[in-house]
Amino acid sequence: MISNHAIDYRIYGEELQFVEIELDPNETAIAESGAFMMMDNDIQMNTIFGDGSQQQQGGLLGKLFSAGKRLLVGESLFMTAFTNVGQGKKRVSFAAPYTGKIIAFDLQQLGGKIIAQKDAFLCAAKGVSIGIEFQRRLGTGIFGGEGFIMEKIEGDGMAFAHAGGYVIEKELKAGELLKVDTGCVVAYTAGVDFDIEFVRGIKNWMFGGEGLFFAVMRGPGKVWLQSLPISRLAGRIMQYGTYNRKEEGSLLGGLGNLLDGRE
Repeated sequence: MISNHAIDYRIYGEELQFVEIELDPNETAIAESGAFMMMDNDIQMNTIFGDGSQQQQGGLLGKLFSAGKRLLVGESLFMTAFTNVGQGKKRVSFAAPYTGKIIAFDLQQLGGKIIAQKDAFLCAAKGVSIGIEFQRRLGTGIFGGEGFIMEKIEGDGMAFAHAGGYVIEKELKAGELLKVDTGCVVAYTAGVDFDIEFVRGIKNWMFGGEGLFFAVMRGPGKVWLQSLPISRLAGRIMQYGTYNRKEEGSLLGGLGNLLDGRE
């Protein structure tokens, strides 16, 4: 059995953050491919199949199945392990992929399980398991913003996820409801019930520009929400990247670009 390694950490930055993890001798952190930023000497980097957790100790077939499930949540079959093979404390840092915030999950304090949006996982202590969580309801899977499959992060160590824009943590009491844009849900604890609700009123869903459904979160438990889903950011970039003014190239077009900040 592989226990979760106890790691210390510090998060740097505001809009574009990175997390620095401090490793004692023989401690290991795991991270997604491409998350690495920098590390001290005497930290050994090793590519591993899957996440290296105890849930993969079932022979080759078990490891293939466990790692293969990660493809369904948009993650790689392989992860990178960073181990302190020297003397004294060493540091390794991992960077966020786009503007937003890094969230630190102490799984031991959160019931041992977090359900997160796909692609949210950044890095963790070795022993933390990254798997899949299927939505139990048909409507939630179709209209919930993240599809039928979300990411399941389990263990009793530290794990780190990334979300877009500003991130807020909400504590819901038993039976307390919170209605959220479906794309703004980052993660929630296992006790939270996640469902969807149709937006009432024909004018609201035809002209409101907010989509047809709310995500409905029912306590008890914790919910983490993001102010800028990456899908919304990508949509705006595409919109401005393909938008042309009728008067483009004229004096009026240039003046308009100056007024709205496009130049």
